[in-house]
Amino acid sequence: MPLALLALTIGAFAIGTTEFVIVGLLPTIAGDLGITLPSAGLLVSFYALGVAVGAPILTAVTGRMERKTLLVLLMTLFTAANLLAWRAPGYATLVFARVLSGLAHGVFFSVGSIIATHVVPKEKSGRAIATMFSGLTVAFVTGVPLGTFVGQHFGWRVTFLVVSLFGIVALASALTFVPRHVERVPPASIRKQAELFLQPRLLLVFAMTIVGYGGSLIAFTFLAPILEQTAGFSPSVVGIVLLLYGASVAAGNMFGGKLADTHGPVTALKLIFSLLAFVLLLLGFVATDKVLVIAVVLAWGGVAFGNVPALQVYVVKQAERFAPHAVNVASGMNIAAFNLGVAGGAWTGGIVVSHLGLMHTPWVGATVVLLALALTWISGKIDSGDRSPVAAASRIHRV
Repeated sequence: MPLALLALTIGAFAIGTTEFVIVGLLPTIAGDLGITLPSAGLLVSFYALGVAVGAPILTAVTGRMERKTLLVLLMTLFTAANLLAWRAPGYATLVFARVLSGLAHGVFFSVGSIIATHVVPKEKSGRAIATMFSGLTVAFVTGVPLGTFVGQHFGWRVTFLVVSLFGIVALASALTFVPRHVERVPPASIRKQAELFLQPRLLLVFAMTIVGYGGSLIAFTFLAPILEQTAGFSPSVVGIVLLLYGASVAAGNMFGGKLADTHGPVTALKLIFSLLAFVLLLLGFVATDKVLVIAVVLAWGGVAFGNVPALQVYVVKQAERFAPHAVNVASGMNIAAFNLGVAGGAWTGGIVVSHLGLMHTPWVGATVVLLALALTWISGKIDSGDRSPVAAASRIHRV
């Protein structure tokens, strides 16, 4: 592996850890800062909004900057934001730190993808990008449970200090190993990005992403409180359960990608959304049984993020048909849609906890996922109509 690619992977690991480690620390942060669980859950939402809103804007604004310089600035911002979270005197400062981290996250993967393809032969560009993104998977499997363990035993602030140390390692690696001159790809302007919202078929896929991904986050944001308060696990055991969940997520992503390749994204999404809704409903019935809840959490991890590769494949296919001049932009906008799902899911989960109670989050999440399933079914029906002989003849006649 080129050392520059290793530097990018370390950065992806640090960023992936800081995004979701907050989930395992919600009870600890809420207790320490004297805030409610829903307020703590908004720390997930604000981070995701930083990614979703900041990424397209900052990517367009920083398009003329040298890639290495921009990468170094992003890792500096990321490290500073986590150091600010470490020393945050209160909730408002912690929210601000999370937004700053989210801003760095969104642009990092755009810039990192360009650098990753530059440091390897052209025929290995796809594998280079996959290697960089593997840092996110490793973060879910090891970084999140490790950060949860650290936070529960040494305080949640120490977790952010540890993440900032990873940021410093990534920053030093970028300074040392990333080449100075990386070819710049002109970024899409804000106007060109906005044009995608005039394509109904792409809007439908973005909606599937927001609703389908966000539905799971309604309950996942409050997984640690569910495991502690309802299942009766100690905080240390919760960290172990999150480790098992992360391993299941990694396997589920592989399963989702293979399913999308062999049966097509729509078929894959129908199956994954159906299983996800079922597992979330089941969670509400077994949460008081320690053995059954672990089994369900493992099954949940297997399908929770298995929709990611299928949704990305699907948005690219739709963009190739309806916006061939902006395929890369559509792919990036779908990443923003994932983060809007995270923000909306965490926010909705907080409302559910405040007004209905903690154990209402699974069935509400399942209901939202079923809405994503309905949108997928509609999109598949439209695809079938587009491929029909009558539709094809109509298109030929219009041409």
